[in-house]
Amino acid sequence: VQFVESGGGLVQPGGSLRLSCEASGSGSLFNILNMGWYRQAPGKQRELVATIARTYATNSADSVKGRFTISRDNAKNVVYLQMNSLKPEDTAVYYCNQVAGISGPPIGSWGQGTQVTVSS
Repeated sequence: VQFVESGGGLVQPGGSLRLSCEASGSGSLFNILNMGWYRQAPGKQRELVATIARTYATNSADSVKGRFTISRDNAKNVVYLQMNSLKPEDTAVYYCNQVAGISGPPIGSWGQGTQVTVSS
C-alpha cells in the first residue's frame, strides 16, 4: 500500500488546513486498516499526531487535542487531518501511514509527506 499526502501549505497562526492522505493499492482492504498522521519538524524526531482505527476510534497527541481532528472516508480510501488554530510549532512535514493500533507504531511505507508552515 502506498500513501500520498496532500493539502499542506503556508498559513498564518490561528489559521486552518485540511490534509488528505490517499491510500493506493489497498483496494477494499482500506476499511480494515488502522491509520495515523505523523509529523517531523526540522531537527526533531518524527512524532505521532493522531490515529484512527478501523472502528473509527481516534487518538491524538496532547499537543493537538482540541485543535486537530482525524477522520476517514473508506469509500475513497482517504484519511484526513483537519487542523485548526494552527501554531508556529505545528510547522513540520506531515506524513500518514498504516499503524498497528490506536497508539501506533507505524507499520507501512512512508510517503513523501506534505509540508505545513505556520508563520506570519
